[in-house]
Amino acid sequence: MSVKVRFAPSPTGKLHVGNIRTALMNYLFAKSQGGQFVLRIDDTDTERSTQAFEDGLRQDLSWLGLNWDETFKQSDRFQRYEEVAEDLKAKGLLYACYESEDELDRKRKIQRAQGRPPVYDRAALSLSEDQKAAYEAEGRKPHWRFKLSGGRIEWNDLVRGPSHIETSSVSDPILIRADGSYLYTLPSVIDDVDYAITHILRGEDHVTNSAAQIEIFHAVAGKPEAPIMGHQPLLVGADGEKLSKRLGALSIEGLREEEGVEPLAILSLLAKIGTSDPVEVRDSLEGLAADFAIEKISRSSARLDPADLYRLNARLLHEMSFAEAEPKLKALGIEVEETLWLAVRANLERIADVKAWVNLIEGPVTPEIEDEAYAQDAITHLPAGDITPETWGQWTNALKEATGRKGKQLFMPLRLALTGQPRGPEMDVLIQLIGRDKIIARLKGEVA
Repeated sequence: MSVKVRFAPSPTGKLHVGNIRTALMNYLFAKSQGGQFVLRIDDTDTERSTQAFEDGLRQDLSWLGLNWDETFKQSDRFQRYEEVAEDLKAKGLLYACYESEDELDRKRKIQRAQGRPPVYDRAALSLSEDQKAAYEAEGRKPHWRFKLSGGRIEWNDLVRGPSHIETSSVSDPILIRADGSYLYTLPSVIDDVDYAITHILRGEDHVTNSAAQIEIFHAVAGKPEAPIMGHQPLLVGADGEKLSKRLGALSIEGLREEEGVEPLAILSLLAKIGTSDPVEVRDSLEGLAADFAIEKISRSSARLDPADLYRLNARLLHEMSFAEAEPKLKALGIEVEETLWLAVRANLERIADVKAWVNLIEGPVTPEIEDEAYAQDAITHLPAGDITPETWGQWTNALKEATGRKGKQLFMPLRLALTGQPRGPEMDVLIQLIGRDKIIARLKGEVA
C-alpha cells in the first residue's frame, strides 16, 4: 500500500502545539513509509474562515519544514459534497429531522432522568409527508442525519489496538445543518475517499466518532474498506493534568516571532513526548522520520512541559554555527561578529538573548565592586598591550601571586566588576570583546 495521510486544519485561528503534533505525526509516518503528506484546508465554515489565517497556517508549516505533497481547499468542492449528499438521501441513508435544539435537549434530559443513554430516538423517520410539510409551513428547515446500521463496527487501531463501537449506542450523526452548511464529517469522508487517503492519525478525542465515520466511508465509497485509523493520546501539562489554556494556546507564530524558538526544538519535543524515545533534540526532520515508529507511541498521555522546549532550544543554539545563526540574528536586527557568537552561544536559551550579551559587552554596565583594594590590584596587574586569548590566564596568575587569592575568590570579583553578572561566557574571550578601556573603567567602579 502506498501511504497517503492528511492534515486538515481550519483557517479560523492560529496553529498551536496541539495542531502541530497531529500534523507532525502524520508527516513523520508518511515520510518513514515513503508516502505522501496532504494539506487539506477545512474552510467550510465560510463565516469564520479567513485568508489571513490560511496564509498564516501555511507559513507556520513551511517554517517548521512540514512541506506538503498535495493541497486543496474544501470550499472548492461544495458541488461534490452536494452530489454525495443527494445520493445518500436517495438511498435513505440521510434523513431530514425537524426538531429544534431545545426540543432535542428536552429529549436528552428525559432519557437521562429515565436512566437511558441520550441517543437520538429517530422520531424523524416516522414523520409523514404531511407532517414534514406542516413543519416547512412553520418555517422550520430540516437538519440531516446519517442512518447508522446499529451494528458493531470493529477496526484495528494503529495505537490502541483492536477497537470496536456498537453504533446502536450512539446517535445518528448530523451531517448537514438546518442552514444547509456541512458539519466536519461528511466533507472529510468524501475528501478522504476522493484523494485516496490510506491512514488517518489523530487525537483520541475522535475515537467515539470513528464507528460512524467508518459507516459513512462504506456508504460514500461503495466498498467496505475505510482508511486505517490511529488515535494517539492527547497532550497534558507537565503535572499530568489537563493542558492549561496557556500551554495549549502556544501558537507556532508566537513561538517563532515572540519566543524565538527554533523549529527543530518544537519538532523534537512534539515528536518524542508520549513515545518510548527520550526527549532529545534531533538535527533534522529526516532524523525524526528515521526514528519514527507507530509502535513507540504510548497509550499514556503525552506531557508537555515548556521547560523541555526551552532546554531543547538551548541545546540547538549551543551547537549552532555562526553561518546558521547570522541570518537569524540579522532578522532580529542584531549585528555581531563570529567571535562574539561563539563566546556567548553556550549561554543562550533563545537566540534573542544575544542582545543582552551585546549590551553587556558594549555597555553601559554597572559594575559590582566587592573589594575596592582588590579591584585596584586588578588594574595594577592587568597585562600591558592588546587584550589577547592569553591575557586572562596571565592576569589571574599575576593576581594570584600578588594577593594569595585562588578559585572563586580570585575569579568572581573580576566577573562581577566587569559584567555585573555572577555567570556567563568564558572570561578569556569576554575581556577581549570588552576591551582595555572598559575593563579599567569598570574596575574603578564607573558605569561604562
